[in-house]
Amino acid sequence: MKLPYLTFLTTLPTTASFTLRMGTGNSFGRLFRISTWGESHGGGVGVTLDGCPPRIPITRDEIQIDLDRRRPGQSRITTPRNEADAVEILSGLNPEDITLGTPFAMLVRNKDQRSGDYLENDMSVAYRPSHADATYDAKYGVRAIAGGGRSSARETIGRVAAGAVARKILKLYNNIEVLAYVSKVQEIEAKNVDHDTFTMEDVDANIVRCPDEASAARMLERIDEIRKQGNSIGGVVTCVARNVPAGLGAPVFDKLEADLAKACMSIPAAKGFESGDGFAGTLLTGKEHNDEFYIDPETGATRTKTNRSGGIQGGISNGENIVVHVAFKPTSTIAQSQSTVTRDGQEVELRGKGRHDPCVLPRAVPMVEAMVAITLVDALMCQQAQCELFPNTASLDERPNPMGTTAKREGGPKKSTVPVGSGPVGLKVDEE
Repeated sequence: MKLPYLTFLTTLPTTASFTLRMGTGNSFGRLFRISTWGESHGGGVGVTLDGCPPRIPITRDEIQIDLDRRRPGQSRITTPRNEADAVEILSGLNPEDITLGTPFAMLVRNKDQRSGDYLENDMSVAYRPSHADATYDAKYGVRAIAGGGRSSARETIGRVAAGAVARKILKLYNNIEVLAYVSKVQEIEAKNVDHDTFTMEDVDANIVRCPDEASAARMLERIDEIRKQGNSIGGVVTCVARNVPAGLGAPVFDKLEADLAKACMSIPAAKGFESGDGFAGTLLTGKEHNDEFYIDPETGATRTKTNRSGGIQGGISNGENIVVHVAFKPTSTIAQSQSTVTRDGQEVELRGKGRHDPCVLPRAVPMVEAMVAITLVDALMCQQAQCELFPNTASLDERPNPMGTTAKREGGPKKSTVPVGSGPVGLKVDEE
């Protein structure tokens, strides 16, 4: 039996029950929200940033710095595609380079795409092993063959551009720094990196983007060895956020490390994420792994003696350095022959052609920085909206002691009232 036309209309979802955001899966963030768009071989790629605070001074040149660190053609261990990646700011800034609080739109036009490398050979019908070719086709029933479309690392241009804005906001708010570096290429690991002091200049001092020069030389040798074989190689990018205040993140589903994991795992080729000691922490006992607290003798703030938690406890930042590690797989497109299948189900051999990165790690560094910065600004704005809308009017003694590297207790450290030699404080615990 057919429903009357009027009855059918009343069953449609209303705007209150159904809201379609820009392109399913193309947006990230809650209050500080980005939506990226464009394909690798289309007219261009870009981002719309919504929720950017007004009155933030930022120039096109500041944004271009991060895009230049991401762009292709930087060295022999990155794709030779020649793109200037010059950003055009379409909206969101006034003539004095001050944000307006309105949607901030940025565009980078594609100039050096070579679609023939994909369309005039077997790559137009055969799926590249471990690439998104097959899964995109399975999902949509159609795909952008040239350059991989949205699965290309070229999509990250929008993220990095928005990340540059986020970086400026963090700097202005609490002198927060977000810096990443290549910490591992296969089993070759950086050993001598001080997370409190290393700089972007240290990271960019070599083409691998590893601030440990001795390890960087060994990493480069390994990448070159693999590259000359027509193969690819993966590794780990470590990211450190300094001067992050305590209190960012929320319990249960919106834990800060959960948001950071989603942000970083959304980057092309990312296959693993760790917060703090991560999986290495499973080899320790609770006594070994716990970050014991102490009172900073100068600021009076609550600090931790170690940072195995990576600056996050219970899903909320504790004011110490936030440290995360992101694992990247070897690039899928390689110049060696591999077994695969065609779109119509025929088994074939495929040898990748065109231009690609033998190792994504050096260019992944600014991508990770961008996603961490965007996540932190979003968390900061959520914290301001919920917990700092009204000032805490409780007396100093009734408030929790300030916490973290940049926190200071008013009047300095509190005088201890615990008798000397009284022994450990007893704590009865009844947890599930």
